[in-house]
Amino acid sequence: MTMTTTDSVVPERYRYAVVPHIMVDDAAAAIDFYQRAFGARQDIRIDAPDGGVLHAEISIGPSVLMLGDSGGGGGPFTAPAALGGTSVALHVYVPDVDALAERAGAAGAEILQPPTDMFHGDRTAILKDPSGHVWIFLTHLKDFTPEELRRRLPAA
Repeated sequence: MTMTTTDSVVPERYRYAVVPHIMVDDAAAAIDFYQRAFGARQDIRIDAPDGGVLHAEISIGPSVLMLGDSGGGGGPFTAPAALGGTSVALHVYVPDVDALAERAGAAGAEILQPPTDMFHGDRTAILKDPSGHVWIFLTHLKDFTPEELRRRLPAA
């Protein structure tokens, strides 16, 4: 499945979403992983005096994500490993979720759900990165009205 335009990849409703800012224990390694696994592009990187990453921004397609080193836990900036997991999932629409999941798995992502056509009209894969963040990658297939979604839900 290949879609080429931003208009067909990201539903209008999600075009201007909140920009997530995640914390990891080794931001340099995370950036490298995101580049290999998700095809991310590093847009900005500000290294800390201690050699860590104070702030970075990457893009996955048209989606922007901020990240940085957690500083070893404690305080308001904590990586998922220090919390025993995460309560946040990062949704990103991509042109070809199957290709992304295959590349991400080969790069070391844990595939929690392989690409699957879902009741809501998206082909969806759920992955966990080595830092413990959960990612939901989607390729949009079809729009449904709220009424159609309610009808489709019991069958899901």
